[in-house]
Amino acid sequence: MPSYSRIWFHRDVTPPTQAAPPRAPHDQSVWVRFKDVEKLQWWLWACAIVVTLLLTAGMVSFSFLFQVTDPQYSVTLRDSVRGLVGLVFLFDLYIIYQQLQIHRIRGQLTEQEEISQLINENADDLITVIGRDGNRLYNSPGYERTYGYSSADLQGKPVIALIHPDDHAAILTARRDVFEKGLSPGVTYRFRTMQGEWRIMESNGRPMRNRRGEIEKIVVVSRDITERKKAEEILRQREEQLRQAQKMEAVGRLSGGIAHDFNNLLGVIIGYSEAMDIRLAPDDPLRKNTGEIRKAGERAAALTHQLLAFSRQQVLQPKVLDLNAVVTDIGTMLRRLIGADIELTSRLASHLGRVKADQSQIEQVIVNLVVNARDAMPDGGKLLIETSNVDISENLARSLPFLRPGPHVLLTVADTGVGIDPETKQHIFEPFFTTKGPGRGTGLGLATVYGVVKQSGGIVGIDSEPGRGATFKIFLPQAQETGVAPAPDVTDEKSSTGTGTILLVEDEEALLNLTADFLADSGYRILSARDGFQALEIARSFDGPIHLLLTDVMMPKMGGPALARKISQLQPETRILFMTGHAQRGTALQASLPPGAESLQKPFSRDALIRQVRQVLDAAPVQVSD
Repeated sequence: MPSYSRIWFHRDVTPPTQAAPPRAPHDQSVWVRFKDVEKLQWWLWACAIVVTLLLTAGMVSFSFLFQVTDPQYSVTLRDSVRGLVGLVFLFDLYIIYQQLQIHRIRGQLTEQEEISQLINENADDLITVIGRDGNRLYNSPGYERTYGYSSADLQGKPVIALIHPDDHAAILTARRDVFEKGLSPGVTYRFRTMQGEWRIMESNGRPMRNRRGEIEKIVVVSRDITERKKAEEILRQREEQLRQAQKMEAVGRLSGGIAHDFNNLLGVIIGYSEAMDIRLAPDDPLRKNTGEIRKAGERAAALTHQLLAFSRQQVLQPKVLDLNAVVTDIGTMLRRLIGADIELTSRLASHLGRVKADQSQIEQVIVNLVVNARDAMPDGGKLLIETSNVDISENLARSLPFLRPGPHVLLTVADTGVGIDPETKQHIFEPFFTTKGPGRGTGLGLATVYGVVKQSGGIVGIDSEPGRGATFKIFLPQAQETGVAPAPDVTDEKSSTGTGTILLVEDEEALLNLTADFLADSGYRILSARDGFQALEIARSFDGPIHLLLTDVMMPKMGGPALARKISQLQPETRILFMTGHAQRGTALQASLPPGAESLQKPFSRDALIRQVRQVLDAAPVQVSD
């Protein structure tokens, strides 16, 4: 399984923190000492009461000595002793009351202390008391449960000892704000655990004042926010990927619309230059001019095809492919492209899964990546083309945007060139974006790669840093069906001429007239219409069979698929052939066109038009229904 840790659309998520050590049992020594002190106090008070009672009894017995010898004095003495006994009893009652109150208050304090201790031990937040010297005076038990540090490990140690050196300045500034200004600042920093892992902490410090109002300590409440930061980073990446996808989608729509209109114009330019070339004598000097016009139109058509590839709006002819065979077949051409100073290595996996894609487009993807790598190695280097099977799991699919779980084929193109900086990587797949000088590139190479791969159901990612080369990874879903051998291209004289009636529908007037002339010269009867409604009126009023409906896919008022359904209702035997320069996206196009319908990509040559018309007329009619 290859590593994807540095691909732009995915970053690894750090594994969860190791399990905390088992929690130490609750320390009962403090409560045992409290109870021992309380027992001792009860004994002291009990002894004091007994002593006072004994003294009182002694005084009472002493008073009876004077009952006979001196009755008057003994009466006075007995009254005094009785008063003293009463005071002693009141004193004993007061002592008992006070002891009961002390016992009750101590019980409340003990209960509150136990609750505070339980909260302190089990709370996610960590509490630290720091002195003016920056050393730890108290550390809550959570440090041991969470990070493995016991109270003895932390007691008296400087706070910054376990903080990342790059965060020392922030910690010292926050501590100074508390002691000098009485503020309660918050600070985020990295904290080292006992296992050596760096965790992200968020702390708030509050001043502790003495009776004189002076700040002598800081109470710091800390919280581990590592997982939250990871989640925020993943969310940020997803938002960035979504913005990038939306931007590419908007640019794709714009480029696709431009390519559609441009294809119609190019069809006219290429077609009329071809018509002029046919009518000119072999030695006519104007043949050179018409040839140059046609070549320029074909080069412009190639650019529009690249725009359509980026916007994923070109009509593909997918079939089951062996990527190993594709790479091997174009290997000789690739070596001519890169030159002798670049070492090309292929590492092709055995038993590679098949993919379903347009072979010419996949070849274009490989060529574009190889050319891009060549330009990144002006002084020579190494280029690797590698294929492999990968199985995308549910978890991995969630981290790789726009990729579904299941078996995939991975195509990797890696070079040892100059590399790509992060800013450039954000725009590298945008059309017309290039780092090359004027006249050295159109900026459509990697944009084409992006569009073809996306339309083929895959994704493309890049791993690169300045000075460390670049690695492009292309994931394509494996095809479940087996490959079908392509039908031989049979061309004979019959394909250049024909008979029958063709209903031609095209909203671009110049292209409509040119196509009608080509077909009429080949022997067909042409019924021309500028839109779907006009075509329906012609079909209803025409007295005779219409053998072929040749219509543009996208037209105002009524599109080609809707027109085809209505024509099939009027004449079920009519064959259907669509023309398109701006197809709807992927599955939407397949849903709009009838099953088995043929399409002709604009701009097309005269020979391609006549050949495709002949093939459709010779085939069985396509049944189109609502």
